[in-house]
Amino acid sequence: MLAVPSTLLPRAEWALRARAHAERVDVWVGPHTERRRRGIAHPVHDFLFTYYAQRPAALRRWHPGYGVTLLDAPEYAGLKGYAPSGIVRSKKHVPDAEIGASCLGLSVTADYLGSRLPLIESIKALLTATASRPPALGCFGLHEWAMAYRSVEPGNEVRHDHPLRLGASGTDTVVEAHRVGCSHFDAFRFFTPPARRLNTLQPGPDDRPAFEQPGCLHAGMDLYKHAFRLTPLIPSELVADCFALAWEIRELDMRASPYDFAALGLEPVAIETPEGKATYVGAQRDFAERGAPLRQRLIEECARLLAT
Repeated sequence: MLAVPSTLLPRAEWALRARAHAERVDVWVGPHTERRRRGIAHPVHDFLFTYYAQRPAALRRWHPGYGVTLLDAPEYAGLKGYAPSGIVRSKKHVPDAEIGASCLGLSVTADYLGSRLPLIESIKALLTATASRPPALGCFGLHEWAMAYRSVEPGNEVRHDHPLRLGASGTDTVVEAHRVGCSHFDAFRFFTPPARRLNTLQPGPDDRPAFEQPGCLHAGMDLYKHAFRLTPLIPSELVADCFALAWEIRELDMRASPYDFAALGLEPVAIETPEGKATYVGAQRDFAERGAPLRQRLIEECARLLAT
């Protein structure tokens, strides 16, 4: 028999939080779903919905996290991880008007938590290892340039249907004139074959904890990935906080890329110039500082779930 979680939320309370969450993320979800309805792609803003395996509807749905019972919440019946946790009758916790059939509680089950323990442990280990390192600044976003290196050669085609700001030859020159030191495997794996040989690091799919560092833009964006993979075990407010940061990071990532997205309102950060480098490093440092507390909150949520 499942233990009844200690925190009870009446409908009036959880519905308010759910509505606030949906309204917050609709700033990003709404335009994306409208573009999708019209068959229009956005090379920058669609990324968080297409690269990461979280559907817009799932992002909009609010969850309180493990250890909370939702009262009068038929909308959550049948959702992954949820099950009835019994009739709540205690007047100590529930207003008189809400005692009765409406107090059939729904919560994420201990069985579901148990099934996710390996994932929680791996996320905690990766985030803890990342947080233990100082941010490495000064990569200048060259991972995107390395993905377009020698793009005129067969098999090295560019990833976006937008012009290269410096052309193919100019892009190659920038890559060859800089030290490429990408520590993030999920960026490195998209390098063109000749660019992979130029990278001073060789991260692999199974050694992320040995390479991840908090100055990496992709490590900052991935906080959103780790957060939604922990859904519905953690509060959705934390997931939205990670998404908001990832959205800003994605824009910088593409502004500093070799592509020209000025027509989309994203002015280039010319990392091939001293001024552009300074702009990039300043933004990179800011994102690392803002990502640190989010990473710590995710670590603490993982520790709470594992202790439970």
